[in-house]
Amino acid sequence: MVPCNCALVDFFRQGFFFGKNVKRVLGGIKMKYQRPKGTTDIIPGESERWQSVESRARKLFNKYRYNEIRTPIFENFEVFSRTSGETSDIVTKEMYDFFDKGERHITLRPEGTAGVVRAYVENKLYGPEIQKPFKTFYMGPMFRYERPQAGRLREFHQIGVEAFGVDNPALDVEVMSMAVELLRSFGLKNLKLAINTLGDIESRNNYRNALVEYLEPFEEQLSADSKERLHKNPLRVLDSKDQNDQKIVEGAPDILDYLTPAAQEHFTNVKMLLDTLEIPYEIDSNMVRGLDYYNHTIFEIMSDSKAFGGKWTTVCAGGRYNGLVEQLGGPETPGIGFGLGVERLLLVLEAEGISLVGDSGLDVYVVGIGDKTLAGTMKLVHEIRQAGYSAERDYLERKPKGQFKAASRLDAKYTLTVGEEELISGKANLKDMGTGKEIVINLTDVQSNFDKVLENFNS
Repeated sequence: MVPCNCALVDFFRQGFFFGKNVKRVLGGIKMKYQRPKGTTDIIPGESERWQSVESRARKLFNKYRYNEIRTPIFENFEVFSRTSGETSDIVTKEMYDFFDKGERHITLRPEGTAGVVRAYVENKLYGPEIQKPFKTFYMGPMFRYERPQAGRLREFHQIGVEAFGVDNPALDVEVMSMAVELLRSFGLKNLKLAINTLGDIESRNNYRNALVEYLEPFEEQLSADSKERLHKNPLRVLDSKDQNDQKIVEGAPDILDYLTPAAQEHFTNVKMLLDTLEIPYEIDSNMVRGLDYYNHTIFEIMSDSKAFGGKWTTVCAGGRYNGLVEQLGGPETPGIGFGLGVERLLLVLEAEGISLVGDSGLDVYVVGIGDKTLAGTMKLVHEIRQAGYSAERDYLERKPKGQFKAASRLDAKYTLTVGEEELISGKANLKDMGTGKEIVINLTDVQSNFDKVLENFNS
């Protein structure tokens, strides 16, 4: 009989172990640990694809003079509830929020813009000494509680840019152009840029009144979410995923008919500049985006990839958010940006057969023959790495044949073979694993100038 462990029993009663993740075995507990639902492990072999995406984005952003910012993964709840909109799905349904041990209301960030704006204000990046526009980019995980599906996880990753301090259509188009260029740089061709404008405050108020007047007769037919939004934020009804709601809004008034002259001029210039750069676009006047802070130009870049059944699916989206900086306590400052979903992008690239992994093969595998080559091979590997090449050696005490097999599996370009006699004489055998060519080299040359060794070998 297994003796009673009262502490363990109490542990169970408190609910720390539950469900199918627990397996009872004689004499104790065997746990089956799994990642939380809606998350994924990015393991070696896969992580290289992520690095390739991030590297390409960094290079492009640098070309446009955007510099990196890194903000906390969690923020005060009000940073997002105040900026994203109290009736948005993010705030009402999807945010991971909790009270910490100090009774502070904390939220795991559901998107990147609000945290960047908070940092922009807190660090006074709007000061007179700061170059305008202030351009920055971010990369990192975001969190939303929603039903996991392809390209939509509870922990997902975004790459985004933000630009502050300039209310000029040219900056709108630069941001859109950069997003299109980034996606095309991966080899994606069949992309669609959809644009719209939400106008300025006056435009939005005029349109809001007209939209409410149109929707009120249909109130009883609207979904529960749209009924709640009808008088709080009617523009969000246009973004409803409910099929009946979508039929109702088909006859809704067009926001483009309610633009003030200033808002109309801004949008006209955006279209003119896109035409100038020969960037194709479509106008979608029902597009409102899912966050309340947008105004003026908004856009989505979509793909009809097989990854999503051939349906047009948004991969990258953004827009202008003049007024957001003021909401978080800063001075009047215009802003614009975009966010790109990395998981969605990778799904599209995979479905299109586009490979991202670059030259990640091994440069040199050092083969040691004999029990007394431990220190010598270790030193050679170290010297090759110091020369700027990737190098590996055997750690399992395999025979030479097994080491050469390991070199082949690791796709090594060269092997460098040394035995006890070679270490004494200061020689080693260098072999090209692709051609089979072999030469004898001096070990001192590995330390002093391995570049020259390979240059002479390949000449």
